[in-house]
Formats: sequence, C-alpha cells, structure tokens
Amino acid sequence: MALRAMTHPDLPSVLRLEAALFGDEAWSEAMLASELDGAASGRHYLVAEDAGELVGYAGLLSPGGGQADVLTMAVAQERWGQRIGALLLDALVAEAAQRGCTDVFLEVRVDYERAQRLYRSRGFGEIGIRRGYYQPSGMDALVMRLSLPRARRFGFAGPRRRDPKSAAGGPR
Repeated sequence: MALRAMTHPDLPSVLRLEAALFGDEAWSEAMLASELDGAASGRHYLVAEDAGELVGYAGLLSPGGGQADVLTMAVAQERWGQRIGALLLDALVAEAAQRGCTDVFLEVRVDYERAQRLYRSRGFGEIGIRRGYYQPSGMDALVMRLSLPRARRFGFAGPRRRDPKSAAGGPR
C-alpha cells in the first residue's frame, strides 16, 4: 500500500469510487479537478494505491490560521476493514500538524457509523450537527474536531519554573 499526491490522471478512478460510494451526492469531475488545481490555496489530496490500483483517496483544506478541514475521504467498499481509511486519515492529520494547524474538523453523515468509529478511534470528538448538509438527500452531518498539540518552539515547552529553595538567588 502506498500513499501519494492525487493528480489529474487519477480522476477517472476517483470518479468511479465517488459514484459507487456516494451516488447522487458524488462530486463531479469539474469539482474534483478544481480541488486539485487549488493546491496553492491550502488543498492537499492523496490517493492510496495497491499494486497499481487506486483503492482510496482523501482531501484536506488548510488555508492558514491554525485550522484544517478533512474535505473528503473514501475507500473502495471491497477494501473496507483493511486500515486504508486509517492510513489516509493519519496522513491528513500529519499534514495538518506539519502546516501548524491546531484543530482538524470534518463532517460525516449522521447515519454513517463505520466512518464515525474510525474518526473517534483517531481522537475526533463530536461538536455539533449541520442540518440538511448533504444534498440532494438532506441528510444531517455530524461535525467532529480533533485538537492537535501545539508545536513547541525553540526546543522547550514554556517558561522554566524557579526552584523555591533558590528564590533568594544564592547558591543551593
């Protein structure tokens, strides 16, 4: 299994997965192409390949300001249970951390327990509901957030504590 950056030649395979997994709510080719062209605006898309076959993909938006959003994630149904989703999600979270983000958000269908279990297993917690988020079905979305540790600067976490025994400033 290998992860790599998604490219335009991947779009036919991604579109097949989109249609198979999301039906009427699948992203169009134009939407996906536009997302790939938006790398300069903080977008980051990956594909998972196994023996030359595209078996999953995921996307992240982190335009700055410390926040990232998982935009999409999918794994071929016949490959469910093989940890591909976890691999993709971990790679997106690592990318968000590398970009200095302190929070990662995502939306997931309220009726998609399998994905919710994955997100919870990686530390995401529920923070709200977006009513009617998914179209055309009108299904609600559960909003989840993962807080990332803040990056340490200059090799130490904060101010040093003074030893109370040396408060007078003399030798110990």
